[in-house]
Amino acid sequence: MENNLNFVMISPHFPDNFATFAPRLQETGFNTLGIADVPYEQLSQTLKNSLTDYYRVDNMEDYNQVYRAVAYFAHKYGRIHRIESHNEHWLELDARLRTDFNVFGYKENDLDAIKHKSAMKEVFRSIGLPVANGRVFYERNDGFDLAHELNFPVIIKPDSGVGAGDTYKINNDEELAHFFDIRHPEVTYIMEEFIPGDIVTFDGLADRDGNIVYHSSLLYNVAVLETVEKNDDMYFYLSREVPEDLYEMGVKMVEAFNAKERFFHFEFFRIADGTLLPLEVNMRPPGGSTIDMFNYGNDIDIFKEYANVVKDNTFYGSVDRPYYCGYVSRQYKTYNYVHSNDEIRDYLGENLINIQTIPGIFAAIMGDEGYLVRTPSEEQLFDYFAFIREKY
Repeated sequence: MENNLNFVMISPHFPDNFATFAPRLQETGFNTLGIADVPYEQLSQTLKNSLTDYYRVDNMEDYNQVYRAVAYFAHKYGRIHRIESHNEHWLELDARLRTDFNVFGYKENDLDAIKHKSAMKEVFRSIGLPVANGRVFYERNDGFDLAHELNFPVIIKPDSGVGAGDTYKINNDEELAHFFDIRHPEVTYIMEEFIPGDIVTFDGLADRDGNIVYHSSLLYNVAVLETVEKNDDMYFYLSREVPEDLYEMGVKMVEAFNAKERFFHFEFFRIADGTLLPLEVNMRPPGGSTIDMFNYGNDIDIFKEYANVVKDNTFYGSVDRPYYCGYVSRQYKTYNYVHSNDEIRDYLGENLINIQTIPGIFAAIMGDEGYLVRTPSEEQLFDYFAFIREKY
């Protein structure tokens, strides 16, 4: 890449742990040009120090305002080399800006396959991967016909959406009728057969040529949908091993979805017979604390490595996975727990990375408090999970 590299960062302050991208990019030689709707004074001091320039808009949803901000930066600093938010919510905004300013990365024409679950299924089929039966439906009669064709239970979720929000497990005609009473009329939904199995992920970072330079896999004790339904606690963890079939399928998907110089978060079901079924792709880093777990599981700085990949197309860190790294939540509205945080600190010692208080909007999924732990031993990891989750 040429000198004087201009990197436009969309909402560089959100979420909090993604704010580390700015200092690492700046240290690597980029002009870090932030755009958000937050007053400059409200940014953290670290972020203020790490931004070459900052442009506040009144409304990030108003494309013209954001376009003018990028145009201002282009006028002041020259050609824009990258535009990125690392955030699902701004995927379309990022792509539209890249299209209009001719910047490397996903453009508007690329969005259908990476935003719509129905389009993802077609890509999976095109590369020979199995998929859950189902399709988009548009009105009540079509929905009932499809549910009876697939057989209850079925899963209904927005065709374009992320996470477990607005997702329903429907067990019978009465529940389906209720869904049609409460559905958002402006949302297009997809219905799929219910697949019993364990959720596993294939996560990583691809370089500018689409080569995977970092990869890992998360395992969950329950599906996120169940956690939200029951207001339950949960855990997930980065394994020290990535199964060969998962890696092979992940490589095919990185290529099929043309992931270049991007983080990715692919979700799968591992069903009872051991088969992997791709569920959906997310062309961004996994949410919550997972990006930090990449670091703690490998003793690397993934934020710095991302900057290296953008600048030099090289990942310099070593990915040998010396630790299992896990996140476990507590839901105080639902349970009374045996052990205090002080007892947890004493029991886990240096294997406890931190204790996090979760903001309200994320608490339904991530718990009221979250505990980040690491250990070389899977047996010890599960012992820690049990200790933290022990209830009266």
